[in-house]
Amino acid sequence: MAVTPVDHDSIKKGSIDDVHSISSGRIEDHPKGDLVDEEAPAFRLSTWLFNRKAYKLHDDDHIATRRSVYDDPDLAQFYLPKKEYENIHRFDPNARWTYKEEQSIIRKIDWKVMLWAAISFSALNLDRGNLSQANTDNFLKDLQMSTDDFNWGNSIFRLSFLLAELPSQLVSKRLGPDRWIPMQMCMWSIVTLAQFWLTGRTSFFICRAFLGFIQGGFIPDLILYLSYFYTKNELPLRLALFWMSSNVCSIAASFIAFGVLRMRGVMGRAGWRWLFLVEGLITLIIGLATFFRMPPSPTQTKAWFRPKGWFNEREETIIVNRILRDDPTKGDMHNREGLTLKRLWTAVCDYDLWPLYILGLTFGIPISPPGTYLTLSLRNIGFNTFQTNLLTIPSTVAGMVSMFGITLISEVVNDRAFVSMAEDLWTLPFLIAIYLLPEKPNQWIYYGLASGLLSYPYTHPIQVGWCSRNSGAVASRTVNASLYNMFVQASSVIASQIYRAEDAPRYRRGNRILITICCINLLVLYPGTKLYYLWRNKQRDKVWNSMTLEERKHYLKTTTDIGNRRLDFRFAH
Repeated sequence: MAVTPVDHDSIKKGSIDDVHSISSGRIEDHPKGDLVDEEAPAFRLSTWLFNRKAYKLHDDDHIATRRSVYDDPDLAQFYLPKKEYENIHRFDPNARWTYKEEQSIIRKIDWKVMLWAAISFSALNLDRGNLSQANTDNFLKDLQMSTDDFNWGNSIFRLSFLLAELPSQLVSKRLGPDRWIPMQMCMWSIVTLAQFWLTGRTSFFICRAFLGFIQGGFIPDLILYLSYFYTKNELPLRLALFWMSSNVCSIAASFIAFGVLRMRGVMGRAGWRWLFLVEGLITLIIGLATFFRMPPSPTQTKAWFRPKGWFNEREETIIVNRILRDDPTKGDMHNREGLTLKRLWTAVCDYDLWPLYILGLTFGIPISPPGTYLTLSLRNIGFNTFQTNLLTIPSTVAGMVSMFGITLISEVVNDRAFVSMAEDLWTLPFLIAIYLLPEKPNQWIYYGLASGLLSYPYTHPIQVGWCSRNSGAVASRTVNASLYNMFVQASSVIASQIYRAEDAPRYRRGNRILITICCINLLVLYPGTKLYYLWRNKQRDKVWNSMTLEERKHYLKTTTDIGNRRLDFRFAH
């Protein structure tokens, strides 16, 4: 189909008023009959697996462009992208594309963008998980540290991670995630391999602090980067796969540890020292490669090492316009624009997201200590170094399956609050069973219960997407994601102090605390959050539905509300 583009030269050379006049004029003249009116369906794993014919409701050559605010001459002028938006030269409200073109581009983005994002995230988990593997090789004994020292090391890491979240986001928004993400990866890789030379508690604490501070902000930043390429209905599935990739990484890391820890004695060094060195070098290589694998935006993929780029002009036009039609707020900022203190403060004061922050503080506590202490506990009940590393694999594989299952369920029921409760519902009976074990349990019974507990359905990706969805505007989305992640890290700080040395080896007091928190999550926090968002939407509906069409247009024209503060915004629950 022929596409009549907006005069890009006029857009680039003119003022923002020129953009508005050009775009709104073209929108008004364009016929509306070639647009898709129904809401874009979310990609469902369940449908893809069990009802493939559902994706053939439309002919491949039919127009896939969905109607948006850009097709209403009265509303379009309020949603046009800023003149500084890096993709403005491809913005064309008259662009049309077919289902075949759209699916081809999505597949291309999956291979070019999503695959490397998953590899980058795996590098993060490789360096975050190696301490647990080091514990199987007498790490604490070699450095003359206690389990309480180990707890404090984890607390220092999480506190540093937490404190770095917002500063990292400020740097990222100014430099661009395509620059800042690989810089972070290279810096933390150097600290990881430097742990080869640890001498005791002080050097251990210093390295944990540096690692936490450098890695802080990495996850929200990577999610923000992915949002440049995917619509709101496409991103949740990618986030689930994103976290599933970390499980794959954990399995690979267990096999790496199984081999590298056998180097104990080489050059008179402990096996765990070689583990830090090897995994640090692996992530450093991935970090350096990431500089060449993360273009700034869909229209900036050309470089001296990639002269043809990833997408042609037609593909760039489709990517940009399908993203903006799905979420016009993505044109509010360019990818090198720093956050102002006003926007930062506005995001912090957004009380409608506080219920999600509270969930972030509590939901992960019940499973954190058993997971952190798994390798130590298995060693204490009689398994050797190499058995322990291999015995961590089954629960990791089962966790992938349960995460896959919870993703299917969340799609079918289209719910977030009750589905996110699945993690605590799964955890509670296993915690009670472990608490009731005798003083000296059978090692295989304990292993079975611990592995069952750690096979839980990981709902963190659902909650990250939930927070992003309820933030609204791009400007606040990155800050709100960071704030949510800060509360998650704060929960890890709390969790790292629940299992104490004086409570070892059964940690009965610690497990009572975990059971209590699990019950509070299930009976109070998740149902309360669900009810809160239902109430807030009911309030908005009452005001919005009482307004006439002219009053709504006047509101959209004059409002200074942004994101989830707008009257036409509805909260997901």
